[in-house]
Amino acid sequence: MSYFDAASAAPLHPVARQALQASLDEGWADPARLYREGRRARLLLDAAREATAEAVGCRPDELVFTSSGTRAVHSGIAGALAGRRRVGRHLIVSAVEHSSVLHSAEVFEADGGSVSEVPVLRTGAVTAESYENALRADTALACLQSANHEVGTEQPVASVAEVCRRAGVPLLVDAAQSLGWGRVEGDWSLLTASAHKWGGPSGVGLLVVRKGVRFAPQGPVDERESGRAAGFENLPAVVAAAASLRAVRAEAALEAARLRELTERIRARVPRSVPDVEVVGDADRRLPGIVTFSCLYVDGETLLHELDRAGFSVSSGSSCTSSTLTPSHVLKAMGVLSEGNVRVSLPSGTPAEEVDRFLDVLPGAVAAVREQLGAPAPETVVRDDVLVVDALGKRCPIPVIELAKVIGDVPVGGRIRVLSDDEAARLDIPAWCQMRAQEYVGEEPADQGSAYVVRRLS
Repeated sequence: MSYFDAASAAPLHPVARQALQASLDEGWADPARLYREGRRARLLLDAAREATAEAVGCRPDELVFTSSGTRAVHSGIAGALAGRRRVGRHLIVSAVEHSSVLHSAEVFEADGGSVSEVPVLRTGAVTAESYENALRADTALACLQSANHEVGTEQPVASVAEVCRRAGVPLLVDAAQSLGWGRVEGDWSLLTASAHKWGGPSGVGLLVVRKGVRFAPQGPVDERESGRAAGFENLPAVVAAAASLRAVRAEAALEAARLRELTERIRARVPRSVPDVEVVGDADRRLPGIVTFSCLYVDGETLLHELDRAGFSVSSGSSCTSSTLTPSHVLKAMGVLSEGNVRVSLPSGTPAEEVDRFLDVLPGAVAAVREQLGAPAPETVVRDDVLVVDALGKRCPIPVIELAKVIGDVPVGGRIRVLSDDEAARLDIPAWCQMRAQEYVGEEPADQGSAYVVRRLS
């Protein structure tokens, strides 16, 4: 079985396993106590904090350990917003942030704050200019991920941080995906990360608050972790997280070059071996081990099951894998195809032979899913010289399949009106038009769902 979902959780690094086992014997006592066992636990906690701070590039007293990366994000955003409440109640986030950031923004907005969502380019990247345009006199905080968790695109953190610094606005960086590969450059103010993303144990997050940043911890006061992370420290896991971060950093340069070559191989071969595929994300400014592509006329959930049976564990941002049938907010913000989406994220040490085997298996898996899907014949009717395709009640990817089947039935310049109540159609039909060099006229209201109008250009 080949595990290709390291962006969700990386396998436990051997160094983390060793450190975890050793610290279970040495680090079980309360590090706040003055007796021998407590002092020993305190030494382990301090050493872990210093090692992690060195890897991050901050002072040890600026860094606290939390119970998860999500908790670090929630605490960081809430504390920074509360600390700058006198400045104003305006928050800036990008449209492709991790859900933990967006959920924090929703809570803030529900409490009377205002939120500006910065759009992204088709590559998934923001621009420093877009953040500069979003800044206001009452902006209390801006947030930006260092790299995207779904498509691997790296963000221009240093440039955005400089824009925010000139405006006197702190920037919180979610570094969960990138910290294992290196420090986050730029004059950022707050940083969060999660150990299970770099091969540490789950249940350990990092929150860094630079000296001079106004910060007011929210919730009941706790004496541990500078009052910023309540509860007894999971010392064995913290020690293992610090040890594994140092270990992966020592290997990062060579492993990044090796994984980048493997993902380049995937990016190049998938469009050649599988028809009707869109590879998404920035081709150059991206993390070493992540590559994402979407396949037309494919049910994402069925494709993931097919690949799982073939021995490959991958992830997807397709709406077809979601119980809500809502496309990935990342793919939606990018304006790219969401149906049949596959995210391959290679853990360190992935053999090249396994990637080649994946590339050999993928074309057959996609073809099998397309055949299994057995796309039904579209129900069509001509109204006022417009071919109407009734795809109501049919889910991704059927509306796009039915559109593709009838595009040749209208003359060049003719229009097709696709009726659909599937949320994914709002994203996938325009993406299909761009891939097929057809004109997407727009969305119109309908008695049920929406009508998506396409004009045939060739």
